[in-house]
Amino acid sequence: MDLTNATWRKAQRSGSSGGNCVEVADNLPGVVGVRDSKDPAGPALTFGPAAWRAFVTHVAAQQ
Repeated sequence: MDLTNATWRKAQRSGSSGGNCVEVADNLPGVVGVRDSKDPAGPALTFGPAAWRAFVTHVAAQQ
């Protein structure tokens, strides 16, 4: 998956201390990218938009 044009943003629930943070790119058609903010050149996970929405909905329900 080519994420060259991804616009990464820090997840809202990530802390400001620079510790365990993830970045999300949801500006590409048909894919949502997720990566470790401490390793931006490292691997990224990709999800379809429906799978990402289901994940976010499930996580939000756990809080």
